[in-house]
Amino acid sequence: MSQAVNELPQRLLMGPGPSDADPRVLAAMATPLVGHLDPAFLALMDDVQSMLRDLFRTGNAMTFPVSATGSAGMESTVANLVEPGDGVLVCVNGVFGGRMCDVAERCGATVTKVEAPWGKPIDPADVRKALDLVAPKIVAIVHAETSTGVLQPLEEIGSLVRDAGALYLVDAVTSLGGVDVRVDDWGIDAVYSGTQKCLSAPPGLSPVSFSTRALEALDAREGKVQSWYLDITMLRKYWGSDRVYHHTAPISSIYALHEALRLVMEEGPEQRFERHRVTHEYLRDQLESLGFEFLVAPEYRTPMLNTVRIPDGFEDADVRRRLLVEHNIEIGAGLGDFAGKFWRIGLMGGSCRIENVDRLVSALRNLS
Repeated sequence: MSQAVNELPQRLLMGPGPSDADPRVLAAMATPLVGHLDPAFLALMDDVQSMLRDLFRTGNAMTFPVSATGSAGMESTVANLVEPGDGVLVCVNGVFGGRMCDVAERCGATVTKVEAPWGKPIDPADVRKALDLVAPKIVAIVHAETSTGVLQPLEEIGSLVRDAGALYLVDAVTSLGGVDVRVDDWGIDAVYSGTQKCLSAPPGLSPVSFSTRALEALDAREGKVQSWYLDITMLRKYWGSDRVYHHTAPISSIYALHEALRLVMEEGPEQRFERHRVTHEYLRDQLESLGFEFLVAPEYRTPMLNTVRIPDGFEDADVRRRLLVEHNIEIGAGLGDFAGKFWRIGLMGGSCRIENVDRLVSALRNLS
C-alpha cells in the first residue's frame, strides 16, 4: 500500500522555497469548498485583491493571483504584453533573468540582454547604454534573484525605463513579503510573484499586478494573446466586477493565500521586512563564525535567500543529505557553475525565525 500523506516527515524548510506554512494557512485549505462563483467566495476574492494591492503598494485594479505557480506569472506578464517582433530588454544576472529571455523569445520578442556576473547587481549605466541603442517595448528585471541572492535596486532603472517610454516588468517571486516592493513608486507596469516563498502559502498561485499603461498596451495588441488560459483580457472579466466565468479557480489554494495575507497584515509589512533583515544578520554572523563566506556584497544581499560558499570540511551533497535525513532540515544546492561550491539558505516568511537559524547552525556544527 502507498504511503499516506500524514506519514510524510515534517521538515524545516530553509531552502529557496517552498517555506514553512503557518498552521492557520494549512487549516484554511481544509475549509469546505464552495463554488467558484459563490457570492461568499467572490467576496473573499475581493479581500485577496485588496491585501495584495496593499502588499504590492499599488492602486492597480488588475491585481490578482494567477491560478498557477510563479513561472506562470512570468508567462502571464510576458505573453500579454509581447507580440511577435516586439523589442524586449532583459536584465540577466542569474537563472531567472535567463528564463525571462526564453519566455520572451517564445512569444516572438526580439530580445536584447543587459548582463552582470552572477552575484552582482545590474548596473543602471549599462541599462542606459542599452536603451540608447535599442528602443524596447519592455524592460524586464528580477528583483531578488533566487539563484544568487542578489537584491536588485529597482528605482533608478525604473526611471530610465519610464523616460525611454518602455514598460517596466519585474519578477518579485522571492521578494514579495520579505522586502518592500513598491509598484507605483518605482514605476513598475507589470509584476509577478509566487505564494510559496515569503508569503508562506503552498505553491500554486502567482500574484500579479498590471498598471493602467500595461493594460492600455494590452488593449492595443494587433493579435490575440498567445495563451488562452493566461489571457488578461478574459481574466479581468472574472477578477473584475463582471465576474464572468473563465476557469474553475483553485478554491482551496485561494483560501490558503487569503489566510497567509491576513497573517502578513496582522504582523504588519514593515515589521515583517524588519524580521527578515534581523534574522538574516543573525544567520550571517553565525555562518561566518563557521567559516562560510557570502557570495553577494552586503549592500546587495537579499535577506530571504543567502548564497554562501561551502567551506573546507563540508562535503556538499553528503551534508545536505544528512541535514535532511538526520535533522529534517532542507537547504538548497548551488545552481549552474555554483553547483557543489555554494549553498542557498532560505529565510522566507514562516521559516524566517531566529530559532530556526540556531537549529541549522547546531546541526552544521555536529556535521562538520
